Amino acid sequence: MKLAVLAVAAIALSGCSPVDDSDVKRLALPVAGSDRSQTMWDLWLGAWIAVLVIFLLVFGLIVYSMVRYRRRSDEEVPVQIRYNLPIEALYTFAPVIIVAVFFFHTVTSQNDMLRDVENPDHVVEVVGSKWQWAFNYLDETATQGDDVFDIGTTADPTELWLPVDESVRFRLRSPDVIHSFWVPEFYFKMDVVPGQKNHFDMTPTREGVFTGRCAELCGLYHSRMIFKVHVVSRAEYDAHLTELKDNGDIGAPQGAKEARTIAGLDQNQSED
Repeated sequence: MKLAVLAVAAIALSGCSPVDDSDVKRLALPVAGSDRSQTMWDLWLGAWIAVLVIFLLVFGLIVYSMVRYRRRSDEEVPVQIRYNLPIEALYTFAPVIIVAVFFFHTVTSQNDMLRDVENPDHVVEVVGSKWQWAFNYLDETATQGDDVFDIGTTADPTELWLPVDESVRFRLRSPDVIHSFWVPEFYFKMDVVPGQKNHFDMTPTREGVFTGRCAELCGLYHSRMIFKVHVVSRAEYDAHLTELKDNGDIGAPQGAKEARTIAGLDQNQSED
């Protein structure tokens, strides 16, 4: 019976894909847009299969019990069992085994997604601050090695530009509170923690304009901490960086000026 249930679940989900046009066949995920998406998709698909198997098994046992042990007459009462040791043992150990399997595959997927690229093609420093994003493009050939940046405000969100099919190392930092860098199409997010140097590598795999956001409740204007991600050809990417340099957006901004301002007092907190 277990094999039959597993076969039904596998057949039902075999047609699903992270790049399918149908939301149902993507299992509610957005269309995948990075080389790390497949790893997360495999974990997500496995979770759905496990949930479907457990649902069919439990639902089947419920229906079986209703039919097999139903009361057939007013005189006939089903045997009342106070306890059943094998069943109770199953209820105890089965969830432990399920959680252990989930934990194993989660750690395996996490290690694969956090795998570093030996020599990434690009390095982008992500600065999350109250309440905006800044993206610093470091040591690019299009700008003759000058660092340039995109920055915005809560009223005018910034934009992140990335070249398609080229690896990018994201260095994450924050001057104030914990933020979280998240682009749903990349199937990946990572916290931006003050004093903690986090980074991850990724390669965008399809062109388009996506919406990124902060996935950590970071304060008053958290909901406005969004940004647009433009995944474009290398020529368009270089043209954008050249435009930033021509506009004088050179250097590496540290985040919003108000990030270290004490609310209501207009006094700057010390760097310490």
